[in-house]
Amino acid sequence: MYSISALEHCRIGVATTYGKSYFQFVKTLKILNVKYDSLLPDEIESYSGNLIFTTAEESPKFANQPILYEEILKEDPTVIQGIIIEMLDSGLNDNELLIGIDPGQRIGLSVLYFGKEIERGLYNSPEDLANHVAKILGGLKAERKIIKIGNGNMQVTKQITTLLNLRFCSHFELELVDERKTTKKIKNYNKRGERDMMSAKFITQREGYRRFVLPLSRTG
Repeated sequence: MYSISALEHCRIGVATTYGKSYFQFVKTLKILNVKYDSLLPDEIESYSGNLIFTTAEESPKFANQPILYEEILKEDPTVIQGIIIEMLDSGLNDNELLIGIDPGQRIGLSVLYFGKEIERGLYNSPEDLANHVAKILGGLKAERKIIKIGNGNMQVTKQITTLLNLRFCSHFELELVDERKTTKKIKNYNKRGERDMMSAKFITQREGYRRFVLPLSRTG
């Protein structure tokens, strides 16, 4: 489940004459809920939008905007949005990936990159959540990668931490957060799934006990 708004003011041009590539670009942008303009490749240099999707064969040598090619479509939609955010960042925001997780029967997730929320989701199992988060950790080149997990269900928290250590072969920072401090903020969200996702977002704003998690390949 995605609730994505970080690119709502972004204009992206889709510049290709290849039908298959055009369909794939547009499909991805619709998933991201991003507005797009359909262009011909020879219109790229005069385009006034923020970013361009095109094929390597049709790309000009020079362009005023950043360009992304077909290989980006292999990435998870959250990773794609994060890459776009990074390319368009003005340099004023910290290069930090911050992930908030609300563990429970249904697991809430909030992902922030360069200070912008790029996903708010709900997952049914620690395995699904860990697989998805590992893709995000591996796909985005943040200087700091911080995962904050609520301490309301330590059994699920330990499951998620162990699975992430198996799925992601690099280090990240793990922070356990007191969930009780988020209760008042989410009391007005009546739907259970909505409460779980909002709780995950508020967890990203809390401080807790932090430690570095090293990959098993380095710790044995």
